[in-house]
Amino acid sequence: MGQQLSSFASRGGWWIVAQVPVMIGAFFVPLVTGVERLNWSAPAQVGGMVVTVVAGVMILGGLFGLGRDLTPFPRPLAHGRLHQRGAYRIVRHPIYAGVILGSFGWSLAWLSVGGALFGLFVFLFFDRKSRFEEAFLRARFPEYSTYAARVRRFIPGVY
Repeated sequence: MGQQLSSFASRGGWWIVAQVPVMIGAFFVPLVTGVERLNWSAPAQVGGMVVTVVAGVMILGGLFGLGRDLTPFPRPLAHGRLHQRGAYRIVRHPIYAGVILGSFGWSLAWLSVGGALFGLFVFLFFDRKSRFEEAFLRARFPEYSTYAARVRRFIPGVY
C-alpha cells in the first residue's frame, strides 16, 4: 500500500484529489449564489451559456487531441508524446483553459458574483497545477521549452 501511495504521489495524484472539490465548486457555487433560474431572453445569461459551450468545445478538443496519451495525472505517460497540433497548437493546456473559461461562463449564465470569484480560484488552481505539470513535461520532452516559448499557457497570444 505504501508503494502504491508513493507512486500515486510521484505522478501528481494529489492534484487530482484536490481538483475534485474545485470542479464541484465551479459548478455549484454559481447555482447557489446566482439567480434562481436561467432567463433565455437576458443577453448576459445567454452569453454566459455560449461561453460555457465554447469552453466545452475547448475541453473536448484537448481530450481528443491527447488520444491514448490522456492521463489524469500531471506526469505524462511513459510512452506518451508531446502534442503540439489541434487544440495544443493554440494553447498548451486546452483542457484546463476550457475549465477556467467554463467556470466564468457558467458564473455569467447564473449572474453569480460568488461564482466569478470562485472562477478566480479555479484559474489560480489550474495555473499552479499546469506549472507543476510543465516541470514533468520539460524533463521528459527536450522540445517542450521551445513549444512553451511559442504557445501560451491558457490564452492565445496573452497568457
